[in-house]
Amino acid sequence: MSETLRVDKWLWYARFARTRSSAAKLVTEARFRVNGQPTEKAHHPVRAGDVLTFALGPHIRVIKVVALAERRGGAPEARLLYEDLEPPQPRPSGGATPAVATREEGAGRPTKRERRAIDRLQGEE
Repeated sequence: MSETLRVDKWLWYARFARTRSSAAKLVTEARFRVNGQPTEKAHHPVRAGDVLTFALGPHIRVIKVVALAERRGGAPEARLLYEDLEPPQPRPSGGATPAVATREEGAGRPTKRERRAIDRLQGEE
């Protein structure tokens, strides 16, 4: 195994991207940093000990490269390739999702339920 590996290959091996082309796209289109230095090159070499910083979904990922790989393995094998220096914040537990569309009663356009209640009051049903 060589001492360096292309960053797009490493991201694909470590399962941060589903395909190698999407890994290359992540590097070229996102704000991607290797050891604090910005890069837009998918062929940028990474070594064990490098710190990668990039946006993935709603989170900013800070990953330390622990090892390089020769092939793309399963998820347990991929987790051995990196150390997450700043893991994503856990989602709220208890299955409660925050209310996205909240409004005060009577403010704005009526909901479907309120509109049906209005129709019943007016005898239009």
